[in-house]
Amino acid sequence: MDYKPFSEKQLKALFWWADGSGYEHHDAIICDGAVRSGKTFSLSLSFVMWGMLSFNQASLGFCGKTIGALRRNVIVPILPCLREMGFAVEDQVSKNRLTIRYRGRENLFYLFSGKDEGSASLVQGITLSGVLFDEVALMPRSFVEQALARCSVQGSRFFFNCNPEYPSHWFYREWIKKRAEKNALYIHFRMRDNPSLSPKMLDRYQKLYTGAFYKRFVEGEWVSVSGAVYPFMDDSSMYVPVPHVDFDGFCVSCDYGTVNPTSLGLWGSHGGVWYRIAEDYYDARKEGRSRTDEEHYQTLERLVGDRRVETVIVDPSAASFIEVIERHGRFAVTRADNSVVDGIRKTSQALFDREVVICDTCVDAIREFSLYRWDEDKPSDTVIKRDDHAMDDIRYFVSYLKQADSSIHCAFVER
Repeated sequence: MDYKPFSEKQLKALFWWADGSGYEHHDAIICDGAVRSGKTFSLSLSFVMWGMLSFNQASLGFCGKTIGALRRNVIVPILPCLREMGFAVEDQVSKNRLTIRYRGRENLFYLFSGKDEGSASLVQGITLSGVLFDEVALMPRSFVEQALARCSVQGSRFFFNCNPEYPSHWFYREWIKKRAEKNALYIHFRMRDNPSLSPKMLDRYQKLYTGAFYKRFVEGEWVSVSGAVYPFMDDSSMYVPVPHVDFDGFCVSCDYGTVNPTSLGLWGSHGGVWYRIAEDYYDARKEGRSRTDEEHYQTLERLVGDRRVETVIVDPSAASFIEVIERHGRFAVTRADNSVVDGIRKTSQALFDREVVICDTCVDAIREFSLYRWDEDKPSDTVIKRDDHAMDDIRYFVSYLKQADSSIHCAFVER
């Protein structure tokens, strides 16, 4: 493979543990900062090299928010490099485990998912010689602390990387602010610290974000967000007429409400782009009556018409409506991923990159884009729960697309 030379910060992350580096006395390393800054690749490679040179017949842990994200962000990028360096890697997919061999040594690297509070149980009982957390700020504190507690082997160390969140986040307060007492080396990355990013790509990413998200994802600062959630959607050029084409496929996304509005979005795929070509938005308060689940289903039927729909992605709390859809037997149902802030990040990039496009027929979605705001009175990243129903169904759809892309990619790699 063709690799760009490492930057000074990447080299520091790569070899901080080596004798003579000047940093080898630290027990942990924290790499935070901008997206696309090269911190994940260099730290992941560092973790494997350190583990293989420090231990034999040991167990170590890779931790990510999900196994799919961990494979996509960490495992897939480093495998070719490790093999070119002479490491023998056996990827045991069904066991979520890598067996790595190098110069007569063999260690097991387990993959763990830290997606929610219940994930702490996944690491109970195992003894680890070291652990790497990819996107640690997206994981619950209970999972991280349980994984750290499993590192009871003499000489064990911790490797953390993350993009910034809000300033009151537990990891910022407990680890970054207290890095001296934790004996942790801290390296802060900005986007321009990645030598593999061309000036054109750097300019593209810098234009993607505004306000607090520019400070977070380009400059790597831990700042609070405020104002519009999708400020670039104020530009009328972001909305287009429905293309007069033969669409390749269709999906529906749904945010369900009884008293609150129910928003249905019909999506059509063409040329690698998903267009939100039609919608139905029912506000029970405005109309003076609630729809029954059967009435919502009939609305879904009218919206779809005679099109063949891949799936209907539904608010996971809408159990009764999901039951009605499944009972009719026409549509497959996917329960939506309701991770709000992570979903907003994915949606923001998908909209900006024109992977998903809103058609000008979707007047309620356009109205909500102009009203959807961050809650400035909350210490964490929280959106105001108002004018957010089309926003939620769009977010559900993008999260579904990204999860599907990840699953396809991982399946291809595993073969």
